[in-house]
Amino acid sequence: MAISNIRYGEGVTKEIGMDLQNLGARRVCLMTDRNLSQLPPVKAVLNSLAKHGVNFQMYDNVRVEPTDHSFLDAIAFAKRGEFDAYVAVGGGSVMDTCKAANLYASSPTSDFLDFVNAPIGKGKPVTVPLKPLIAVPTTAGTGSETTGVAIFDFKELKVKTGIASRAIKPILGIVDPLHTMSMPERVVANTGFDVLCHALESYTALPYKMRSPCPSNPINRPAYQGSNPISDVWALHALRIVAKYLKRAIRNPEDREARANMHLASAFAGIGFGNAGVHLCHGMSYPISGLVKTYKAKDYNVDHSLVPHGLSLVLTSPAVFAFTAQINPERHLEAAEILGADIRTARIKDAGLILADTLRKFLFDLDVDDGLAAIGYSKADIPALVKGTLPQERVTKLSPRPQTEEDLSALFEASMKLY
Repeated sequence: MAISNIRYGEGVTKEIGMDLQNLGARRVCLMTDRNLSQLPPVKAVLNSLAKHGVNFQMYDNVRVEPTDHSFLDAIAFAKRGEFDAYVAVGGGSVMDTCKAANLYASSPTSDFLDFVNAPIGKGKPVTVPLKPLIAVPTTAGTGSETTGVAIFDFKELKVKTGIASRAIKPILGIVDPLHTMSMPERVVANTGFDVLCHALESYTALPYKMRSPCPSNPINRPAYQGSNPISDVWALHALRIVAKYLKRAIRNPEDREARANMHLASAFAGIGFGNAGVHLCHGMSYPISGLVKTYKAKDYNVDHSLVPHGLSLVLTSPAVFAFTAQINPERHLEAAEILGADIRTARIKDAGLILADTLRKFLFDLDVDDGLAAIGYSKADIPALVKGTLPQERVTKLSPRPQTEEDLSALFEASMKLY
């Protein structure tokens, strides 16, 4: 198991200046995005850095849903700055960008594709020491503060991919629930769907004992190992919190208890999927985000078309879990029960349909767009969506049930309309 240290509690952000002092940091890179740079979470970090006399440079040009180009821009900044520590304040986009900047600044002669996941990149193991990175998550979704994963849109191929290595995970995640109070309603919903899918996918992933062959050297062992007894604990716990608190966190921005619990659930699910991995919702989500035409999600202040990551996941979730449930239906039924299904008279062979219906009801209650058609896709787009899913072997191979191109086509078609 690999996991970052986590510090949780209202107001713990004020300690970050001392943490950097304790590390002996002399030149700190602070990364965030334009919107956040004016908001309380970044101000809290800046106040702590000023109070403790920490010398830093700020990069606030992180792109929401980053691309290879935006990663390269941040990497160039990091190389110029010769930093000895990094701080990421933001959602998954900021944390992932900061991980990549730290990696390539620490290995300045490496080509960008060296560490990008195969088959798109070379997927080389990281053998250089990285600088310490402290992550301060401001959304309750990605769990990126606990993982060694950095995701981006590869523009040329119109597909999302990423870098996955334990070497890039933060040394500390400062989980301060005060930061989630400034999240708008749809951001709360879509980041919450990321937590939901992290938990469901890691709990139903191919079991670790069924992965083969064993890597020739431990350095080549993937971060995503399949469902396992420790990840299962975190995934189920996160799922229970989502079931109890997500609707409350979305509907009432003043509900501090709900927002604080979702912030914690994000880290818990991160610990689960950061070691077990995710599967088809994630594999299929990358082309859904990457091929976006004109859709702009409500509550996201960006200048480009955008399908938020959590939304791109959850729109396929009913179809995906109906498909995977024939393998290990007990786990799918257990998940449905946690999410509110009455399974007292359920037949085990109906587990997939029951979980799919439970998810549909959950999404309908939360005013989620009615399937892929509602965000601008049609049947004519299915071949391109399938083509964009095929390179995502790092996650699709973790599906408990292997899938053909025809299976993927059918899953996209079934996801065009949800209700």
